[in-house]
Amino acid sequence: MSNVLRPYLAAVRSTLTAALTLENFSSQVVERHNKPEVEARGSKEVLLNPLTISRNENERVLIEPSVNSIRMSIKIKQADEIERILCHKFTRFMMQRAESFVVLRRKPVPGYDISFLITHVHAETMLKHKIVDFIIQFMEEVDREISEMKLSLNARARIVAESYLSAFNA
Repeated sequence: MSNVLRPYLAAVRSTLTAALTLENFSSQVVERHNKPEVEARGSKEVLLNPLTISRNENERVLIEPSVNSIRMSIKIKQADEIERILCHKFTRFMMQRAESFVVLRRKPVPGYDISFLITHVHAETMLKHKIVDFIIQFMEEVDREISEMKLSLNARARIVAESYLSAFNA
């Protein structure tokens, strides 16, 4: 983890760890239903205050806790149009395979690039610190992966431009 990113990820880690105190909570509206309250929004009293951790205006995390679930949305750093396109393609690829990641949502919250939904079932069946480690590692790897894709794209564009322009020099 880079030194620049360390305080941001440490704040996300500690906030997410504190918010992962989830319990089994049945719906107050419909009998025998147990839906994630952060998604259903059936009762205001079971929703906690949403938290935004922001590194800058283009990179932030929204954590929306409730009594039985947490929705975490991530806005990934996108400095230019190429990074925007690469980020969109990468997150779309990941969200199409959401069932493989268990806690990944198929659709992000508006204004964010990717969202996770952690329910009380996930917190009971998985180790909480491993869930937090997975999300922090995901945040590190997404930035690294998009940067590598951008470098690769620029290198390929340079090779194509050189071969195209060499045809006119001959």
